[in-house]
Amino acid sequence: MAIPIRNTVFDKIKEAGSLTDSELFKALAKDEYALTEDKFNKLLLDLEIMGLINVAWITKDTRRIEVITIKEEIDEIEEQNKEIMEKDYEASFPGFEK
Repeated sequence: MAIPIRNTVFDKIKEAGSLTDSELFKALAKDEYALTEDKFNKLLLDLEIMGLINVAWITKDTRRIEVITIKEEIDEIEEQNKEIMEKDYEASFPGFEK
């Protein structure tokens, strides 16, 4: 079973962190992935729509491609509520002492 080219392109971007479109195109050509410019742009657009990458114009002819990292925000109040609920649950058993 062949790996979809979209996964390969995303892996290349993820490996580099951020790179330009020409660097990515050359890296894919080096690994013998023959893509037309239209197919390449479609893959980038698909990955951007999926929320995996961000594509921004640097100059008139150059685009910067980078992986989107999601920072998981920890809600302190939510954590406190979970701890209280766990303690209440454990205390609801008769004869349980901590």
